[in-house]
Amino acid sequence: MNVWVLIGLGLNAAVALMALAWVLCRCLNNASYVDVIWSYGFVIVTALFAILGAGAPPRKTLIVAMVTVWSLRLGTRLLIRIIRHHPLEVERYAALREQFPKRPWMMFFGFFQLQAFQIGLLAVPFAIACSNPSPSLHLWEIAGTVLWLLAFGGEALADQQLNRFRSDPANKGQVCRRGLWNFSRHPNTFCEWLVWIAYFLFALGTPGGWIAIYCPLLMWYFLTQVTGIPPAEARSLKSCGEAYRDYQRTTNRFFPWWPKRS
Repeated sequence: MNVWVLIGLGLNAAVALMALAWVLCRCLNNASYVDVIWSYGFVIVTALFAILGAGAPPRKTLIVAMVTVWSLRLGTRLLIRIIRHHPLEVERYAALREQFPKRPWMMFFGFFQLQAFQIGLLAVPFAIACSNPSPSLHLWEIAGTVLWLLAFGGEALADQQLNRFRSDPANKGQVCRRGLWNFSRHPNTFCEWLVWIAYFLFALGTPGGWIAIYCPLLMWYFLTQVTGIPPAEARSLKSCGEAYRDYQRTTNRFFPWWPKRS
């Protein structure tokens, strides 16, 4: 099947999935669950590409495995956090609801469909990979897989270091500077971005895969300017105050580097 047809089918599947997500969230009266469905949605779309694409089985199996492991880990972490807040919505959805008090669910339907469009755009590297009939892996695909393993492991390590720090009551109100957090204020977010660079590298193993260059750029924008770092920094400033301001002065925001003196 032509790669453009695959991309179109993936977008339509995402639109349908987010329509169902809207129904579910409205029944639960909590829009936050859409983040979980957004994460899991990449598994569904990539599996569709693998079933319908003309790519060779080893390549399709590898990209489906990479996306599935990443997607399930992210979606499950979000699900646990949202369940802990339920029936309250997470901050950004509560803020959106306040902006549209008369018809919040009409607004949410449009917002969910924007997220469907985002899935369709970000899944393009997976469609490209699943359309490649070459029986052997390209060096770009091997490089992408290696980077994915490093990035996924780095993100898991950063989360583990932060969770261990927060589990100690003596650290309440303090800032984690252990391990990877000594070199970046958001090492887990940085590693998340590297995952998307890895997907782009994987797509380069297929002719025309360069068109997916926008995926890591788009994800960088969302992670650093919209949904990732800005709300996380706001929460940290609220809970840690001057300690976090000192952390901001000494430690890089995103790209890891040696910390400066306070």
